[in-house]
Order: sequence, then C-alpha cells, then structure tokens
Amino acid sequence: MTKKSTPNSPEGPWPELILPDRGQTAVAIHLVTKPELEAWLKDRTAAQRAQAAAQKFKGEPSDQAICADGDGWLVVAGVKEGPELDSWSLAKLAETLPAGHYRLAGETPDASKALLGWVLGQYRFDRYQGDNASSEGPRVLLTRHVKAIAPALAEAAAVMLVRDLVNTPAEDMGPGELEQVVEQMAKIHGGKLHGAKVRVTKGEALEREFPMVHMVGRAAGRAHAPRMIELEWGNPAHPRLAVIGKGVCFDSGGLDIKPSSGMLLMKKDMGGAAHALTLARLVMEAGLPVRLHLLIPAVENAVSGNAFRPGDVLRSRAGLTVEIGNTDAEGRLILADALTRAGEGDAGETPDLILDFATLTGAARAALGPDLPALMTRRDDTAAALLAAGVASDDPCWRLPLHDGYREWLKSDIADLNNAPANGFAGASVAALFLDRFVPEGIDWAHFDTFAWRPTAKAGRPRGGDALGLRAAWAMIQTRYAAKTRHG
Repeated sequence: MTKKSTPNSPEGPWPELILPDRGQTAVAIHLVTKPELEAWLKDRTAAQRAQAAAQKFKGEPSDQAICADGDGWLVVAGVKEGPELDSWSLAKLAETLPAGHYRLAGETPDASKALLGWVLGQYRFDRYQGDNASSEGPRVLLTRHVKAIAPALAEAAAVMLVRDLVNTPAEDMGPGELEQVVEQMAKIHGGKLHGAKVRVTKGEALEREFPMVHMVGRAAGRAHAPRMIELEWGNPAHPRLAVIGKGVCFDSGGLDIKPSSGMLLMKKDMGGAAHALTLARLVMEAGLPVRLHLLIPAVENAVSGNAFRPGDVLRSRAGLTVEIGNTDAEGRLILADALTRAGEGDAGETPDLILDFATLTGAARAALGPDLPALMTRRDDTAAALLAAGVASDDPCWRLPLHDGYREWLKSDIADLNNAPANGFAGASVAALFLDRFVPEGIDWAHFDTFAWRPTAKAGRPRGGDALGLRAAWAMIQTRYAAKTRHG
C-alpha cells in the first residue's frame, strides 16, 4: 500500500484503488474461462501465444499471464464461468500485478462484486515493519460499474478495519484502545442528525451495572481496566437494532490458564468487537433507517490475586446467578450482561433485532473449520435471510441448532446457571443457549460464533485477522431495513 496501516483509525481505505473509467491510459486485463481459452488464443499473435504458454497459462481460475502488446503489455487471467465475477475473482491480480492503472477488456461478466477483492487484495498489515514495509504503489482499477464503487469501498474499509484491529497485539489494542476507536468512529461517521452518542461505564459504576463484565476483567492492570462501551445513533422513531461484540482483548484463560500454544492467537479474542463496531460504522455511513445501539464489553481475562475463580458464583445484570465451571469460558459472561442491556432498550423501546459476534468456542471451529462462522438464531426466517445474504455476498455462514434438549446441561447445583458444562458435547450450541437465557423472550436474536482469523492465505485474504460473517450480516440488515444509502 502507499501508506502504513493505521489500526486505530476508522477512516476508509484508499479510494484511488478503484476509479470511474473515463478513458484514462491503462493496461487491459482480458478475462477468460477455460472453455474460452482456445478462441482467445486464436486472436492473439504468435508471440503472445508463446508468452502465455511459457507462463503455463491454462485458463484456470487464478491463472494469469502477462503478454507483450505493441509498445506495452496486457494481462490475461482465468475466471470461473458465470454471469458475474465473485468477490475474489480479481483479488490475486491486485496482489501480484505491478503498480499501475488497469481496466477489464471487452465484454466481461458483471464485475461489481469483484471490486471488493481488488481492494482487499492490496491489504497489508505493516504497522510494525518500519522501513521493511513495501513501498510499491497501488494497483488502480478503472471500472464502468460506477455505482458499485462506493459500496465496495465501504465494505472493504470495514473488512480492513477488522483485520487491523485483530492483527494488533493486545498491548496496543486493549479495552481503552477499543474505546478510542468507537469514539473516533462516532466523531467521523455519526453525522449531525441524531448524531452518535458514546457512553462508557467503568470503575464502580461497571461493578454495579455490569457485574460480570467487572468480574471477568478486574484482574487486568489499570491500563487495561474493563469497561462497557455503548454507542447510540439514529432516529428514535426507527426500528431499534442492537449490535454486540465480544471484546476480550486478551484471553489468558484466567486461573484455568491456557497452555502457551493456546495463547498465541488470543489477541484475536476481541474479533467479535471488531466485527460489531465495523458493522455499526457501515450502518452510520449508509444512513440506514434504524436506531442503532452498539455494545462492546471490553476486558482482558488476566491472572492476578483478584482474578475470579472456578467455583465462584457471579451475579449478572439480569439478576441470574452463574457458577463458574471454567474461567476460560469468560466470553459468554460478558456477553450476557451486554445482551441484557440491549434487551432493555430505552424508554420501553425494545430491539427489533439483536446481532452479536463473538470468537466464542473452539467447538464451532471443530465443527465448521476456520472459514464458516457458526450461526444460531431463534427464528427460522432470520436464519434463512442471513444464510442467503452470506451466499450472495461470498461470505458464507452455517447454522447450528439451539436445541432445547441441551438447556438442562447449563444447570448448576448452587446457582441458576453454570457457564461451562463438563460433558464436552455440542459446545457451540450450549454456549449459545447460555446467551439465550439473557435475551428477553420475543426478541429476534442472531448469534455469530466467528473465528475472525485466517490460518492460511487465500487470494485477497492474507493469513491473520479477518471478517467472517460481517458482510453477510450487513447484506441482510440492508435488505431488512430497506436502506436508502448515501452511496446511491
């Protein structure tokens, strides 16, 4: 990229990566499917055919070659058959081509979705690399899909911010830094009409109002003290949308301490918060007709003399008591207080929909792997809408059950609930059933158990923090609330 990553900045990506095509000088990109390759080669010169063959170009998706073209050169790239390009069709090109301006040549499939991958293919997290960071200039795509540019840049900005936040080490991305990001986001994107208001609860007030958030985070040092971060935005007359993100900025496991190998990725345990705050930013940027309520319980699950213990009984904001079966099942505790607060609404106005994002269980990863967020909802129509939106936006998720028969596993001998049943079965669903107890009856609620991390790189998706389920949720709520976006 042309400038360094700025994880604490909620500004968007570099808009010059996609520009309207007004006939500027640019290198042509020829897209071909494998069945089209023979015909394309017939129209080329002998030298171009030889150059494509020397680069082993066979028209497979992600294949690419550079061929001389008069005094310049052209690019040929393989794509899947279909009426439109998917989100990642151009991502590898954006990663690997030399800096410069490009345009798609000839009659091509609809490339609107692929604009996102063009931007994300150029993402680099170089905050800590100093002079070692790449200084190569950007690859700029000229497009005739002018109306698709602003939405693509907005989504790319959201994904980039998730990546930056998750990739930043915990010492530089604690509860206080999450608070700063929300404050900056409110200032930049809140708007004047029904502008964004931020409320942060910490200290003695946190202990009174959000007792489980306080208990989970109280062992952390003063610089990483726990807090509940809330943002409200939008017209109170519009439907209320609550978005919640698990903000465990580092998870040692508490007194049920993780092995060292289990802590290596625990800077990403605030990935749910990263998803939630970026979804909130998309809502505000687009002027979605909702009353937005963002909640981020932000803590560090640390080890010290005042850490909460296995066997302790915690009292929640809802008044329910929770026996601690395992201090490493802390995310559901802080989310429980946040869900309770979200369900209360304001002035008797309860949410039309609650969405929460959390890096909650290893069980979800064992069941679905790193690419598919587990989705659990109370209502079938909400699940169907989210699943369809995920497929349409190339951000798939997979539904797991909220099976009533497993609720009995949350029983405690001495409290209302146990946070970590010991039988080891259906861990993702049981964790979601725990959360369900803190959402008032009748409220539409969806829970994403997301990994927020890519262990291996794919085109446009480097190893490291990533948004998984974010774009599915954004597509769904745009449809649900019939957004009249500023992007036209």
